[in-house]
Amino acid sequence: MAAPEAASSGRSQAGTPASAAPRAGGREQILRQYELVELVKSYDPGADEDLLNRAYVFAMRAHGPQRRASGDPYFHHPVQVAGILAQYRLDSATIATGLLHDVVEDTGVALSEIERLFGPTVARLVDGVTKLGKIRPHAVKSSQAENFRKLLLAMSDDIRVLLVKLADRLHNMRTLHFVRDPDKRSRIARETLEIYAPLAERIGMNRMKVELEDLAFAELWPDARASILRRLEQLRRDDTDLVGRICRELQKVLAEAGIEAEVSGREKTPLSIWRKMQRKHVNFEQLSDIVAFRVIVRTVGECYAALGVIHARYTTLPGRFKDFISIPKPNGYRSLHTTILGPEGRKIEIQIRTHEMHEVAELGVAAHWAYKQEQPVTDGRRYRWVRELLEILEHAETPDEFLENTKLDLHQDQVFVFTPKGDVIALPRGATPVDFAYAIHSEVGDHCVGAKIDGRIVPLHTRLANGDQVEIITSRNASPSPEWERFVVTGKARTRIRRALRSKQRASFVARGRELLNKLAKSEQLSLTERQLEEAARSFRYADTEAMLAAVGEGRLHPRLVLETVRPELRERTRKEARRKVVPFPVKGRKKTTSGEEEGSRPASSEDGPILGLPRGLAFNLARCCHPIRGDDIYGVIRSGRPLTIHHADCSVLARLRESGAHALAFFWRGTEGDDDSRYVARIRVMVLNRPNVLGQVATTIGRLDINITDLRTGGKSRNIYELFMDVEVRGVLHLQQLLAALRASPETTYVERVVA
Repeated sequence: MAAPEAASSGRSQAGTPASAAPRAGGREQILRQYELVELVKSYDPGADEDLLNRAYVFAMRAHGPQRRASGDPYFHHPVQVAGILAQYRLDSATIATGLLHDVVEDTGVALSEIERLFGPTVARLVDGVTKLGKIRPHAVKSSQAENFRKLLLAMSDDIRVLLVKLADRLHNMRTLHFVRDPDKRSRIARETLEIYAPLAERIGMNRMKVELEDLAFAELWPDARASILRRLEQLRRDDTDLVGRICRELQKVLAEAGIEAEVSGREKTPLSIWRKMQRKHVNFEQLSDIVAFRVIVRTVGECYAALGVIHARYTTLPGRFKDFISIPKPNGYRSLHTTILGPEGRKIEIQIRTHEMHEVAELGVAAHWAYKQEQPVTDGRRYRWVRELLEILEHAETPDEFLENTKLDLHQDQVFVFTPKGDVIALPRGATPVDFAYAIHSEVGDHCVGAKIDGRIVPLHTRLANGDQVEIITSRNASPSPEWERFVVTGKARTRIRRALRSKQRASFVARGRELLNKLAKSEQLSLTERQLEEAARSFRYADTEAMLAAVGEGRLHPRLVLETVRPELRERTRKEARRKVVPFPVKGRKKTTSGEEEGSRPASSEDGPILGLPRGLAFNLARCCHPIRGDDIYGVIRSGRPLTIHHADCSVLARLRESGAHALAFFWRGTEGDDDSRYVARIRVMVLNRPNVLGQVATTIGRLDINITDLRTGGKSRNIYELFMDVEVRGVLHLQQLLAALRASPETTYVERVVA
């Protein structure tokens, strides 16, 4: 598909294939026709040479004089994509698809001509990639969600569509600096980090995943990446041969036990280091396992023998051993992981695997073509994670909801638990019995009432650990609770829970919608008949009258718009009402209630406001005790004589209100972060070094992210450390996470966290 220009802002951690590496000065060395064919035949002597030659010439002629933003002929892009695919040793049909993937969309060549000239397999793959670029809605977020939906459907038919798309995205990221619009560069990089890199990980292509992540990291947070690279370079200067010394000692220890092994060490990527700093709330200097070591042996038996030798020689760290050989990851990854106090008293992580396991770890599904040991599986539905994403797609109400819940599944590490029959279920880290129940079957999740772990009854919010045996207790009359959405972590569970809650609320929304319509019609001295409502439902493309009424009751459709189909003369009044501005959150100024919560002094209206599901006209506040922001899990509390107050789900004041008998209802944010210009106040706690100008440097870091400081107070103070409390205006949770990450990467900051009462 027509792709934005892309390029690395720094050197990839995974290593750039020679065929695709940029030359000095930013230009790329283009693969000639015979070079591409020879590259493919070097690993596949039986490759269809004629197909590759014809595809190369056809694409070159089809793209003709087209140019990229870099000034290079556009034809360079599909050739580089084909080169990346060849570097992963893929089959001739996939390489030809890489050459032809843009011709249908960008040159006007008909798909029927592709099928006539190159056969049905190549035509089907080209069609799968081409469809991803067909939609261009105005809303960027909806475009991203819809394109990802199309990608999922295409790769469910043939996983090679995803391989071509990943290669396409990788080349675009390598030349990203040619895109002049910084907002567009940021959007492409964020999409790469949130969707394409996790997809590469899901199919086991670690080398590609690492390079995609590093290129996106360089674009999104260049200062943080540069800071980590400088510190890594300083470590190398301080101890020039540390990795070599540790590798030699490990190799010697294994050789003394009769095990021939290849031992290598590699620094963790800047992004993985940065994420660990975020997750553990530590600075770079506090990280002890910056380097990971890999031991490669000949057989599975030698893997366990090497593990025994290393554990016998060095002290192991409890809870840090993982056996992915007996229980492989869903993407086929197999290896033994352990962490020890190794040579020179260093805490190091060691991965032990065979040569074949290493190839699969680096190449993922592409390794099946490389080894030729069996017919590669091209049907995407054969992969469990693809089937799970398809189920999320089926039950999500909107493309944006599908994208949100899919990201939950793509991004998280995993734990492995057992059913009572001994079957292994892989779940994201932090998963609960409810996530497990939905992983077994949707009906099991919908009717779950309790759970046992290793025979012991546990709360449904219990976090599962590796090796747990889980049994779900069900009841025919049970249904999902709104509370579940607070603690589930899988997209499938969240989608099903939301669907069940929507179904449960539908009747009340229908009644509320009818009430609102009748009330408005009465104020306009009109009457509504069922036939008029049916006509209005058809004009808004709802399946039936009830669906339209539910939309009105839920707040997704304004009742005036429905009346407008009955009385067109009301249109001007409707437009005036639609133009009215609504305060999206309380204005400044607050007061404390007897329960300890702080509220805005003036309540906002729910009319087209940021909270979905509020009855029309209901006044509400965002609680100042916990500062909920867009993207948080939120609950609303109604007490006599006061506006509804929206609290963060983890707010301690909310917990006290519940204990005192107050009724709390789960609510959701309308739309997604960035849909409008709304800002929300969040409170953060920052510990900084007591140095001159440190406050100015912190403020500069915050200002670079387009964030305003609305309040600043100092807390504890010592000779070396200052404690600061800041109220900052952010667009939502993602914006706040960017801020926390940027502050953690700053050398002046020793600790930073969000404060929720």
